[in-house]
Amino acid sequence: MKILCFGQTGQVAIELARQAPLIGASMECLGRESADLTDPEACAALVTATDADVIINAAAYTAVDAAETDGATAQTINGDAPGAMARAAAVRGLPFLHVSTDYVFDGAGSRPWREEDAVAPLGVYGATKLDGERQVTAAGGPHVILRTAWVYSAHGKNFVKTMLRVGAERESLSVVDDQRGGPTAAHEIARALLAIAASFHEGRGHSGIYHFAGSPSCTWADFAEAIFAASSMPRRPVINRIPTSAYPTPARRPANSVLDCTRIRDVYSIGQPDWRTGLLKVISELENHA
Repeated sequence: MKILCFGQTGQVAIELARQAPLIGASMECLGRESADLTDPEACAALVTATDADVIINAAAYTAVDAAETDGATAQTINGDAPGAMARAAAVRGLPFLHVSTDYVFDGAGSRPWREEDAVAPLGVYGATKLDGERQVTAAGGPHVILRTAWVYSAHGKNFVKTMLRVGAERESLSVVDDQRGGPTAAHEIARALLAIAASFHEGRGHSGIYHFAGSPSCTWADFAEAIFAASSMPRRPVINRIPTSAYPTPARRPANSVLDCTRIRDVYSIGQPDWRTGLLKVISELENHA
C-alpha cells in the first residue's frame, strides 16, 4: 500500500511517517515546499498525478486564535484545499482520509458528541474546518473524516510540551478547569488512520465521519496535573484551577469537547485509546531526547 500524505512537520504527519513502515506501507509526505495548501488546485494536481493507493490530509491551519483575523487563509487551507484534493481523489476512485476537529461543535451540554449531532462552530477555525468536511463529503468519493481533539505528542506545539516548559519555570500555574475533552496522542491518531487506510486498500472501507479521541474525559487542569505527575520534574508547580472566563482568548473554546467514539469501534474495530498510557510514552520520548 502506498500513501500520499499532505503534511510533513505536523504532529500527526510525523507519526504517520514513523508508523507506515510498521504495517508495510510506503508513504510520501508533502511539506509546504511540495504542496502549498494556499493553492488548492496545485494540491489537486498532486492527487491527480500520484501513483498512491490512498490519500491522507494531515495538514491544516491550526492557529485557532489567529484564524479570527486571518479567515481567508484559514478557509483556503482548511476548506478549499481539502475540497480540491477530495474531488481529484474522487475522480480517480482513491480513498481520501481527512483529519478534522471537535471545534465543529459549540460545546453545549455534557453528553459526548456523536457524529450526527448538529454542528455549530464558535469561531472561524471551526467554521473553516466544517466547510472542509462538507467539501470532502460532497466530492462523493470514498472518504473518511476523522474528528479528533486535544492532540498532543513529542513534536510541534501542544499542551503537554507547553506545560512541561512553563512548569519548569514557575511555582504555580493557572489552568482552565471548565472545559472537558479527551486528550489524544498523535501516534494513536496515526495508528487509526493507517488502519482505516488498510481497510480501504483491502476493499473493506466504509465512508463517513468518525470520532476518535482519548479516554477518559478530563479538564485541562486535570490533564496538567497528570502531565506533571508523569514527568520526572524534581519540583511540580501548583495548579490553580480557573474558569474559562479568567483566561480570555480571541476565539471561544467549546466547553464540552468530549467525543463519542462508538461508531469507529463498531465499524473499524478501533478502540478508544487511554490518554494516560499515551502520555507516559510521549513524556518518555521528550525526556529521553532532552
